[in-house]
Amino acid sequence: MTLLSYQVFMAVVDQQSFQKAAHALKLTPSAISHAVSAMESELGSTLFVRSRQGVYLTSYGRELFPYIKNVLNSDEYLQQAVAQFNGMQKGLVRFGTFNSACVEWMPSLLKGFEQQYPEVRLDIYQGTYDDVYQWLKDGVVDLGFLSASSMGDMEGTPVYEDRIVCVTPKDFRPEHPGYVTVEELRRQRFVIQREGCDADVNHFMEKYHLSGGGGSRIVDDMSAIALVMGGYGVCLAPELVIKNIPFPVDVYPLDVEEKRTIMLARMRSDVFAPAVRRMYDYIIECFQNERKETE
Repeated sequence: MTLLSYQVFMAVVDQQSFQKAAHALKLTPSAISHAVSAMESELGSTLFVRSRQGVYLTSYGRELFPYIKNVLNSDEYLQQAVAQFNGMQKGLVRFGTFNSACVEWMPSLLKGFEQQYPEVRLDIYQGTYDDVYQWLKDGVVDLGFLSASSMGDMEGTPVYEDRIVCVTPKDFRPEHPGYVTVEELRRQRFVIQREGCDADVNHFMEKYHLSGGGGSRIVDDMSAIALVMGGYGVCLAPELVIKNIPFPVDVYPLDVEEKRTIMLARMRSDVFAPAVRRMYDYIIECFQNERKETE
C-alpha cells in the first residue's frame, strides 16, 4: 500500500463519501473507489460499509484506523522536520479541548501563536474529556487539554488549577452566609453533566456521597448553568466554567477544598513534530507567565 492509499482511506473516513473524498483530494470518484478496492483486496477484508446514508468503517476498518492515522502523522512530522531544516516554520498542529478551556483560553492562545508562527496551521477539536483522550490515543490530535483525573496513560504537564464551586439560582439562600456545606448539598437537586463531560465533579459527588436526585445528563457547561438559572436545581462546577458566564446565577465556595488540575496532554513527547513542539512550548510559557503575573 502507498501513502496515497492511506490518504484516500482517511479522506473517506472524514467525508463519509467517496464523492466528497474525491473532491477533497482533487481526484476522480473512480480513483477513490479503485484505491479503496485495492486496499481491501490487499488486506483481504472489507474496510467500509457502503449505504444510502453514507460510507462508514467496518469493525476491521476501525481496528486499522489508529495505525493508518499514525502512518500519516509520521509523514506529516517528516515534512515538518524537512521544512524546519530548510529554515521554514511550517506545519500542522491539531489540538483537542473541552468546552470551558476552549471558551476561556483558545482565542488568545491561537491568536498569539499564529502571530509568531503564521505558516503553521491550527486545527481545533472540541469535545468532552473522553473525546479528547480518545483523539489523543488514536492520533487524531497532537495535543489537548485534559483534567488530571481523565489522563489515563497520557503524558502531560499541569498548567492550571481551579476549585470546585456551587452554582445556584438567584433566589437560593445558603444555610451559612457566603458558602455552601456538603451536608446542605445532600438535600439539593442537581443539574448533572453526562459522565465523561465533567469527571472531576462526578468524582466529587461520589466522594461525598451526593446522589442529586435530578434527571439531567447535560453535555455542555452553558446548558447546565441555564437550567440552574431556571430553578431546576444547583450544580457543581470548576471555577473556570463560571468565569465569564452570561447568566444571572450565584456562585458559592464550598466548606471543603476540592480542586481540578488541568493538564496539557500528549501521547508521546519523543515523537513531536517541530510545529507541535513549538505549540507545546508556547502554551507552557503562556501559563508560566500568567502565574508570575498573579503572584
